[in-house]
Order: sequence, then structure tokens, then C-alpha cells
Amino acid sequence: MITYDAVVLGLGVMGSAVLRSAAARGLRVLGIDRHHPPHALGSSHGRARMIREAYFEHPLYVPLVRHAYELWERLERESGTSLLRITGGAFIGNEDSGLVSGALESSRLHGIPVDVVDGAELGRIFPAFAQQPGVRAVLERRAGYLSPDRCVRALLDRAEESGAERRIEEVFGWEIDGSREGGRLRVTTDGGEYLTDSLVLAAGPWLPSLAAGQRLPLTVERVVQAAFAPNRPTDYRQESLPVFAWEFEPDRVFYGFPAIDGAVKVGLHHGTPVPDPDSASRDVSTAETAEIRTLVRKFLPGADGPLVEADICFYTKTPDGHFLIDRLPGLEQVLLVSSCSGHGFKFAPAIGELVADLLTDGTGGFDISPFSLSRFEGG
Repeated sequence: MITYDAVVLGLGVMGSAVLRSAAARGLRVLGIDRHHPPHALGSSHGRARMIREAYFEHPLYVPLVRHAYELWERLERESGTSLLRITGGAFIGNEDSGLVSGALESSRLHGIPVDVVDGAELGRIFPAFAQQPGVRAVLERRAGYLSPDRCVRALLDRAEESGAERRIEEVFGWEIDGSREGGRLRVTTDGGEYLTDSLVLAAGPWLPSLAAGQRLPLTVERVVQAAFAPNRPTDYRQESLPVFAWEFEPDRVFYGFPAIDGAVKVGLHHGTPVPDPDSASRDVSTAETAEIRTLVRKFLPGADGPLVEADICFYTKTPDGHFLIDRLPGLEQVLLVSSCSGHGFKFAPAIGELVADLLTDGTGGFDISPFSLSRFEGG
């Protein structure tokens, strides 16, 4: 039976990034997914994933995302593949909205250059946006989007070049291997059994089932995203429209991208809780696309063209909306990664490095204590 330094369960963007960074450190590492990544069954797919620096969720993310920008750019050079497109970003809402105030707070604390305009000026700068009274927009020059499938594929290719192994197998479970000393873990799949010194659970919406019995404070949400062919294509070109997020009601955010392959991807940030991803419907109903189209008509009227596609992804959420990156209590060999509450894709290569630090007993350059499991104790 082969023994690994680390086994990574789940090869979405987070698991792929961990696999790549761990292999680059010289670890013998195996990645397992029951589907062929990149695939459209979890959280790491779609036309685009946003990357932004004026981080409205919390200023603590800014140093991490700055490092992620560097790593994505390095991965582009190493892979010879275009992964990141800078379009600028517009983060819109009432002046006292969490989205606008949070983006301004991050920009103030970290010296991020931004412009603040009202709704009329926003519509003049970007004609795609409907002019809405009483709103403010924080305009960030460095925001843009990542191409999910290319990113996952590039990470996996670099991991394998560094010696990582990859298997497409269904995981039945894992346990402490009682037949050997040293606290190793035994992972059982439909393809065999593997021994490992460390186990990384990076399976996104399948994380609760892989950590069964641990009572993790996680909720899985089914989130609908749609793409429409714009009626005014020139206003929605990547040179004409930034990525955007618009808090139109308290804690309700409509987000979107300029046209990619002729269609404008939009959606609502957060969705409907489901028991698990395997029981959730993957069909998008007419009512669900109609809800998104209503927002398109209100905020992006020129994008109200034919529906090109609609699909779902999953958010794996913590109660406070922040990440969960920690060791399982009493099982220090098991690392929980990738409960990113719907805003984690952009950070993947930086988180991959952090986890590789943990696997090699390094401290890294970023304090992950705000992402600890202990913050929910007694909650």
C-alpha cells in the first residue's frame, strides 16, 4: 500500500492549488476527485470568477488577494495560458450599504486607489448601467475576472509536472490506521486504499459529508447563474463594462461581468440552502431565470437579450461568511480547506501556499487565525 505525505480530497480550484503547492515543496501527494476536473458539478466552474482588491467583506483579505494576483500572473507565465483579465470593477449601493462602506474601508486601510461616483456619473462613464438615484459606486482599477476551467487545468498540470499523482475515484471514507504507529490515516475509495501522514479536505459542498460526525458549522447553498446575449453589444464589451457587484437591498447583491464569448454572466450572490449537492436539482427553472432577468432589466437594460445559458454552482458557507481553514480538533493531521462562503476562488493559489506551509510545519506570511474553527465554539 502506497503511503503519501498528503492526500487531497477534492480537486476544484482549492484542492488543485493545494496539490500544486504541496508537490512543489517536494511532498509526495495524491489528489482524488470522483469527477474529472475541471467539471461543472461543484463550485469551480462557469464563465468567470471575479477578482478584486477593495475587498468589501473585510480588510483582512486584502494582503491575501494581493498575493493571489501575483501567483495567478506567475501561473499564466508558467502555463502559457491566459487566466486573468483586468477590466476594472464597480461596487455599487447606497452610501451606507455594507458593500460600499466595506470597499471604502479596505481601500482606506490598504491604500488602494479608487474613485467614488454617484449614480448619474456611473451611468455616464459606463452606459451599460441604468442610472439609479441615491447610489454610490466605488470604482477600482485592478479588478477583473479569472477563467475557472483554465485556472483549474493549469494548477493540475503544474502539480503533475512537480510529481503529484491524481486519481478519479469515489471516496468511501477515512480513518486513523490502527495497524500502524505514527498516526497515519487510511483513505478508502472505490479504487483502493491509501495511507497518508496528512489529509486535506477541500471538497467544497461535499466537505460536510467527508467530515461526517464533526458537526461543522457549514451550510451548502444552491446558487443560480445565467448569461444573456446583450441587445446593445458595444456597451457590454470588456473595454466598456467593468465587473460589478450591486447591493440593491440590504444583504442582497446582484453581480456580473462584461460580455464573455458574446454573453453577459450575471447572478445573485447567495442562494437556497440544500441538504447536500447530490440531492439538489441541477435544472434551472423558468422562475429562477425570470428573477435574474428582472434585475437585468432594472440595472443592465441593454443586456436583456436571449438567455444563452443558466446553471448552478454551490456555496459552502460558514455562519459569519468568512473562510474556514483549520485542523480538525483532536485530529491535527486533517486540514479543513475551502469553506469559502462564495467568495474564495480568487484566493486559491495563495491558500494553496498557506496549506502547503501547514503541511510542512511552516508558518507562512499570513495569519489564518480569523479562519479558525474555534471562533464558532459556544455559538
